[in-house]
Amino acid sequence: MGRDVIVACDFSSAEATYAFLDRFEGKKPFCKIGMELYYAEGPEIVRQIKARGHKIFLDLKLHDIPNTVKKAMAVLSRLDVDICNLHAAGTTAMMQAALEGLTRPDGTRPLLIAVTQLTSTDQEAMERDLLIKEPMADVVMHYAECAKRAGLDGVVCSPREAEAVHGRCGRDFLTVTPGVRFADGDIGDQKRVMTPAEARRIGSDYIVVGRPITAADDPVAAYERCVAEFVG
Repeated sequence: MGRDVIVACDFSSAEATYAFLDRFEGKKPFCKIGMELYYAEGPEIVRQIKARGHKIFLDLKLHDIPNTVKKAMAVLSRLDVDICNLHAAGTTAMMQAALEGLTRPDGTRPLLIAVTQLTSTDQEAMERDLLIKEPMADVVMHYAECAKRAGLDGVVCSPREAEAVHGRCGRDFLTVTPGVRFADGDIGDQKRVMTPAEARRIGSDYIVVGRPITAADDPVAAYERCVAEFVG
C-alpha cells in the first residue's frame, strides 16, 4: 500500500455511515471503523463496507492477556480487513500472540499495527495518570521498537513522531497518524496535531482524518483537499 488518507467513519449507525459514503460518487475512500460503529453494528458493517469496495482499517485497539487477544485476532482475520490494531502497552508477548492469531492458515493476514500513545494524551497526562515519567518521544520510540521486534508492520503515532519512528525502525515500518487537522480547522480534543501537508513532509504513511472531513459542510471537498495536501 502507498500513502493514503483514511477517513474515520465514527458514526453511531450503519444508516449514517452509508449516507456518508454514498456522497462519494465513484470514489472509494479508505475507511476506519472504530469502536462506536463496530459496537453498534457488529461485524456485518465491516462486511458491507468491504463489499462496497473500500479498504478498511479496523480500529478496535485490543489490549488484554495474550491468549485472549490471540483468539480475538483469529476471529477478526476472517473479516478480510486491511489493517487491525492493538495497544503496544499490552506487552511484546501480547503483540506476538496477536500476530499469531491474525495469521490465517494459508499464511496471509491483514497488516497489524500498535498504538503507542493516544494523540489525546500529552506529557502532563501521561505522568499524572499513567505514572510514566519519561519524555513522550522516548516512550513512543520504545513502544515502536517493541512492536517491530514483535513482528508488527507499524504503529499508530502522532504525526510529530512519524519521522523519528522511521529513523529508528526503518522506512518500511508503517506510521499511521491520527491527530491531523487543516491549518484553518479546530483541533478538538487532540493534543499533538499536524496538517496533512506537514504530515506528508515528515513521512507519515497514512493519516487518519475524522471530523475535518465527516463534520465538514462538504465532506467530499474536504476529503479531496486532504488527499491533495497529503498524497499530492
